[in-house]
Amino acid sequence: MKLAVVGATGLVGSEILKVLQERAFKYDELLLVASERSAGKEIAYNGKNYTVIGMEEAISRKPDVAIFSAGGNTSLEWAPRFAEAGAIVIDNSSAWRMNPKNKLVVPEINGDQLRIDDRIIANPNCSTIQMVMALAPLHAKYKVKRIVVSTYQSVTGTGKAAVDQLMAERAGKEVTDGPYPYRIDLNVLPQIDVFMDNGYTKEEMKMVNETKKIFGDEDIRVTATAVRIPVMGGHSESVNVEFADEYEMDEVRRLLQAAPGVILVDDPANKKYPMPKDAHGKDEVLVGRLRRDETQPKTLNMWIVADNLRKGAATNAVQIAEYLAEHNLIY
Repeated sequence: MKLAVVGATGLVGSEILKVLQERAFKYDELLLVASERSAGKEIAYNGKNYTVIGMEEAISRKPDVAIFSAGGNTSLEWAPRFAEAGAIVIDNSSAWRMNPKNKLVVPEINGDQLRIDDRIIANPNCSTIQMVMALAPLHAKYKVKRIVVSTYQSVTGTGKAAVDQLMAERAGKEVTDGPYPYRIDLNVLPQIDVFMDNGYTKEEMKMVNETKKIFGDEDIRVTATAVRIPVMGGHSESVNVEFADEYEMDEVRRLLQAAPGVILVDDPANKKYPMPKDAHGKDEVLVGRLRRDETQPKTLNMWIVADNLRKGAATNAVQIAEYLAEHNLIY
């Protein structure tokens, strides 16, 4: 197994390396890959020193698997070239998610769709992953009809520059060249990504379209509002979900407690509910604030929190690689 991590010097790339080490992913050779301006840098990792290499050199060394976290334009240009050289590409960007030829995979939900001829596999959006992880066991039992979701997303979802902007503002400095158009500390920005013609942002429409694709159901109605808040550690979501079939709250709890990768944190009497600080560094999706919507039947309110750099990106990508290895889908 020759494994390449493309975008190894970024926030998600660094998290991928951490997850690979924690999960003891088996490889014989590791290639750390980044842009040409980062090539030549030294990275100390897992007891060894690695020299970062550029794209062309990485392709020439013919990795078996390449986990990409280098942005959509980079992926559109380079992922096909890695695939042509024999690699299976697992891509963290939005470049391939809605392409009908590419699988959009959360292993616990639809990993069984993967086949040996899948050469570019898309990792879903971080906000979508945590939502579908919590909804999947309920969808299997009651069938989701409609979702109304509002997100409260960590600055880490934007990258290191956003973290720097938040911390500089928190230290009392004025930031004029940060990634956000307005102050983020002590503020809330109801915009993630660019606005589209329908008034929604790209981030909001990702949640709409990706949810349908992952669940394989175009009839599910999804409406989203994505908001950036001044926290680090994870994304939070308020989800109102309408089912086709009636549910019992005790059974909802049992289904969530039994779901792989989900932890139920729902004890309002003792003020126990999911928070980003508790999700930080964890792979699991935390679910709580379960309550029946009293305004209409068959509808549930829930609060979902996860570390967007872990299950929302790095961990899910590594889990896809693990699934491929376990099921002999790498050649």
